[in-house]
This record gives sequence, C-alpha cells and structure tokens, in this order.
Amino acid sequence: MNQSIIRRRLFQAALWLLFPGFAFGGKGEATQVLVWPQNGSPVVRFTFGRFKEIGSAGGQHTLVTETTAENLWDKKIGRAGFTLYAFDKNKVRIGESYIVLDNLLPGQTAKFQTHVATSGTPVSLELMAEEVPLELRPKVPTSPKTVSITVNSVPQGASLKVDGNDAGTTPRVIHVTAGRHELEFSKDGFNPGKFPFELGPDDASGGSVSYELGASAHDTVELRDGTVLTCDVELVSATEVVLRIGGALQHLDRNKVKRIGLVERDPPTR
Repeated sequence: MNQSIIRRRLFQAALWLLFPGFAFGGKGEATQVLVWPQNGSPVVRFTFGRFKEIGSAGGQHTLVTETTAENLWDKKIGRAGFTLYAFDKNKVRIGESYIVLDNLLPGQTAKFQTHVATSGTPVSLELMAEEVPLELRPKVPTSPKTVSITVNSVPQGASLKVDGNDAGTTPRVIHVTAGRHELEFSKDGFNPGKFPFELGPDDASGGSVSYELGASAHDTVELRDGTVLTCDVELVSATEVVLRIGGALQHLDRNKVKRIGLVERDPPTR
C-alpha cells in the first residue's frame, strides 16, 4: 500500500481518537437545552444535538450541530439574533457562533444547523441575546423630570443649600424633581432660615422663590465715610466706640461714627 495513504489513514484514526466527533451525550441525545431569557418568562428554547467535526485547520475546528428553536412566547418573533458561546471543561471560552431567528410564530419550531468554530472540545454552551424584539429589550430607566427654579434672597449673596447640599449663593437657578424639598439660607450678620416647598409632577420650569433673611444677628455701625460695619458694639462713650469684629476689639473715634444700629440680644447666662 502507498506509504502516503497509510500515513493519512493513521492520522485520521488518531484525530478520531483525540476528537471523537466532538459529541457529548449518547446517540440521539441532546447535548444541551438552553432557554432564553434565563430569568422571567421563557421566550425561546434551543435544543442542540451532537457536535460533529466537518473540518479543521491550524488548530481550529469547525463543528456542526443540529439545532431546534421553539418559540415559547405568545407573539411572533420577527427577528432575533443570539451569540452562542462554547466552553471547555475549565469554563474557558473556546469558540462561538451566531444564530438568527426569523418570523417564528407562537409555538412554532424551527430546525437548522449551527456551525461553531472552536479551538478545543466544547463541554457547555451559553447564549447571549444581541438582537431581540423591542418588547423584550431591557427597559432603560429614564432620568426623572427636573424643573428649574430661580432662588433669591433679601439681601442677596446668601449661601444656599438645597435638601442639605450646597448650591452656591443667591440668586441661583436650581434644578429639582417633583416632590418635597427644603432650601436653607445663611449669610454673615443675619439669622439663618429654611424654606420648605413642594413641586407637583405637572409643574413647569420658570418659577421663582425669594426668601427674606431674618433680622441682623449683629449690630451695625455706619461711619461718616459711608462704611457700614457689622459687629457687636461693646461700649459707646462721648469719645469712642468699642466694637468686636471677628472676636477682636476695635476702638473708633466717636466723631467718625454717623449711626449705630443695635439689635436685641438675649441676656447673658450666669
């Protein structure tokens, strides 16, 4: 017998022992049944038969399996595409294929062959949906509607917080969703304040809120040159005015002071 023919037959026999048809499961048995999606109501059931090798080159093997797809949904599947992944015994992905379903009616079954290019012996399969009907696509959460409101204060320049978060200084345009919210205002020299409000789902942008800060928490001293000092007046005499600004005492010539505004304070605790 020709030596080349003998070598070829020995190679084919060795290949068959190494990759015995790439089949798992006995004759007539399904290799694997996959239902998509894995969670929720089933839509498609795929049944894959025994894998058989139909070609190889450069360490890559082309396998074929008889495949059955059954529409378990109550609607027609106009078009759907799935990537089929093949894994070895170590759960390493060794190959893949692509499956397309067209115009599959409810309860209808389609039979076809699936070709898979692999670099080893597939032991398990997985499906990933790539193209499915619109009704079956995951719902993408939409961003909640926001309404813009202009927030101002009297006087302006107050630090603003919206629901406890810093939002800059007034006047300020804020963006909030429907529901209850709280504005907080603070300004050096004035008592802080809070303003709760609520927006309905149909409220439109363009509204405004104006908040008048409480009375000054400190005294004011107006000088003859127009300067106004926010301070605590400690002493007023015929010759001088003693002020406390930022914790430090300052002495002013009485003749430089034009007007003094005092605020009522709680008596000191003993």
